[in-house]
Amino acid sequence: METPHAVDESTLQPHERLCHWLVEQGKLREEDLRKAERIHQPGGASLPVMLVRLGLLSEKDLAEGIAGLFDLPLIAAEDFPDTPLEAVDLPYRFLKENGVLPLSVSDEAMQVAMAEPYDPFLLQSLEWAMGRKLEAGVAVYSELEAAIEKLYGGGRSAMGEIVDGLDGVAEGEEDVEHLRDLASEAPVIRLVNLIIQRAVEARASDIHIEPFENRLKVRYRIDGVLEEVESPPASSTAAVISRVKIMARLNIAERRLPQDGRIMTRVQGKELDLRVSTVPTAHGESVVMRILDRESVVFDFERLGFSPQVLGRFKKELEKPHGIILVTGPTGSGKTTTLYTALQMLNTPARKIITVEDPVEYQLEGINQIQAKPQIGLDFVNALRAIVRQDPDIIMIGEIRDLETARIAIQSALTGHLVLSTIHTNDAASGLTRLLDMGVEDYLLTSTINGILAQRLVRKLDPESAEPYEALPEVVEELGLERFTDERPVKLYRPVASERTPNGYLGRSTILEFLTMSDEIRRLVMRQATAGEIAEQARAEGMLTMYEDGLAKSVQGITTVEEVMRVTKDA
Repeated sequence: METPHAVDESTLQPHERLCHWLVEQGKLREEDLRKAERIHQPGGASLPVMLVRLGLLSEKDLAEGIAGLFDLPLIAAEDFPDTPLEAVDLPYRFLKENGVLPLSVSDEAMQVAMAEPYDPFLLQSLEWAMGRKLEAGVAVYSELEAAIEKLYGGGRSAMGEIVDGLDGVAEGEEDVEHLRDLASEAPVIRLVNLIIQRAVEARASDIHIEPFENRLKVRYRIDGVLEEVESPPASSTAAVISRVKIMARLNIAERRLPQDGRIMTRVQGKELDLRVSTVPTAHGESVVMRILDRESVVFDFERLGFSPQVLGRFKKELEKPHGIILVTGPTGSGKTTTLYTALQMLNTPARKIITVEDPVEYQLEGINQIQAKPQIGLDFVNALRAIVRQDPDIIMIGEIRDLETARIAIQSALTGHLVLSTIHTNDAASGLTRLLDMGVEDYLLTSTINGILAQRLVRKLDPESAEPYEALPEVVEELGLERFTDERPVKLYRPVASERTPNGYLGRSTILEFLTMSDEIRRLVMRQATAGEIAEQARAEGMLTMYEDGLAKSVQGITTVEEVMRVTKDA
């Protein structure tokens, strides 16, 4: 690791001291600071502001850094006034350009929230203009900007301000060069950056940009649920979508066919990988961006929501030298994250691990990952045939989609490899019947499948605001909740909205069922039993269903019964 260069603190300006302090605190990378110093121009935006604009530092980290270094109070948005202060006679433009929000005024002093309260010239100017002693605190700049606009400006949002400088494209004018010019204009760039930045702040996993006849709709998928957010006007549709396509290196002239691309970017100091998909619709191209946050992804079974009982059985099967372990569930149920966590656990210098995926979502150190490219003939089947000749110990296949892929996976397991893969079914027992339906011979299934893990994702309650309540006796009896807790009376929990979590939920957890291949289940498979019969036998052998695992998590206060019902109604 590169050591920071020695700096004489006494010669530094306050904003330079702040930047070096942020590096020492691990909030800013040394190489990012050097990059910003090289392009920083005197007279322009300050160095910390430039770092935020470049996406190398988050606004929150900057505000917390200022408060920590200069020993100033950190002021939250809920502490801002609801109405403008009558005693304040400062122009809106001055407040906006300098990031100053008056909080309260008395005869002797004035309290203000500022973006950069370490600027001595600005502090002196304010004291002189107001004729009062100044008591300054620090706040997050975007929150300050929104409050100043609401109280002293025209009440427009940040997006509204950008849109004012945006020229729409008239119908029939959508030639490629005009679109390219439009998408390269500063307001459009700022608009798309704002949409991505807000998605990151909201912890969204996907951004949906959807054109309709009279409007452009923007929605974020937050903890698995789509929420509509502030959208640009319909006149900006062509410019916004073209800007996203340029960022993803897609062909902006091609609007009749679906396209896929990716955007590598930094937002608020985070390394982000955005998977971009466009499809033509009746009113233009619909764009979906999947946000992969490399820094916040956690490959840890306990934090994913594995109970000790399931985890013990799952690890036991993972430690077997050969066989197949399948993870099943619908799209967006966390199957890939579970497989990556398993690979991380198995990844040792003594094992060679190769994966074939479409797409490769996260890069794992020490694992050979192959990106499938069906358009050039590199599909799962051809990649798997090549992989087997690479002398691997463990193979991970993104998905078993057809009989040929299933056959090669089974052949690999029979020849001494451990194979991990996914399949799309509603529960664990259906994974076996799906493979039989594909045409896999029953005797091959019984000799290669080690276990099938089915999972869903439920929203987790915010532990700081969740509210316990006594469950009704009828609910306790109907759901059989007493078997999941010794506490009497049985308590459940409900979400409570707070400043941190507007809907009372924070993040997601898995609910699981893990079916292991016992002799009795092998006999059922050999006589082509139904998924229901196989599931019944697995439960008799001690398997908790996803529904039961969810109920256990609901009495622990991890989630709610309503969430469990929502995601398991098809299972």
